[in-house]
Amino acid sequence: MKLLQPKTRHHRSGLDAVMLAASLPTDLTGRVVDLGAGAGAAGMCAAARVAGISVTLVEREKTLLQLARQSLTLPANAQFAERIQILDADVTAPGRDRKERGLMPGMADHVIMNPPFYDTRHRASPHEARAEAHALADGGLDRWCRTASDLLVSGGSVTLIFRADGLADALEAMVGRFGQLIVFPIFPRSGEAAVRIILHGIRGSRGPMRLREGLVLHRPESDFTPKVEAILREGAGLVL
Repeated sequence: MKLLQPKTRHHRSGLDAVMLAASLPTDLTGRVVDLGAGAGAAGMCAAARVAGISVTLVEREKTLLQLARQSLTLPANAQFAERIQILDADVTAPGRDRKERGLMPGMADHVIMNPPFYDTRHRASPHEARAEAHALADGGLDRWCRTASDLLVSGGSVTLIFRADGLADALEAMVGRFGQLIVFPIFPRSGEAAVRIILHGIRGSRGPMRLREGLVLHRPESDFTPKVEAILREGAGLVL
């Protein structure tokens, strides 16, 4: 897989997008909707490693949309390009506006999302596009989870990656919409506090929440652990 991204002044996807894509099991089928897809990193990684899915990338920023379209024309992405659709839409828009843009209720079997990490109190980047990608609008994660719930079929799944110290906010947005929640922490190194959490839930379920052991990214000498290397180099998955 090859991904085109902006050099400067915009958000650039990295490890978080790869880990989000790795959270999908390889035998998954159906349509995956990637909300706030940026240049398409998570959705394209998912399509590259899971042959049974089709993917809809949802993004509102024009530069990133154009880069995603260009990425899909590259020979390196030919294996999965026909299974990817791109929609120009605002994840946080009211329901009527979302429908006009093609985001229809029940269109998704699975939703993945890597929402902005910070609220408006966080010091924003001086570059407008980058700042918007990093800062949640008013309403925070609630709008993202509301859209995810609206798009999903009953029993469909949602998976998001977020900063670890925002776990309470993420749970608040998901509870009441999603059940059987799985909390999967990601640690920089063994013995250190988690920096990211992956949250997975089922629409309409009332099942109990579970806390997983999680994943350690680095060995003490700073190299990636073998599990992370397998995800990055071989398309291995995370077992949530």
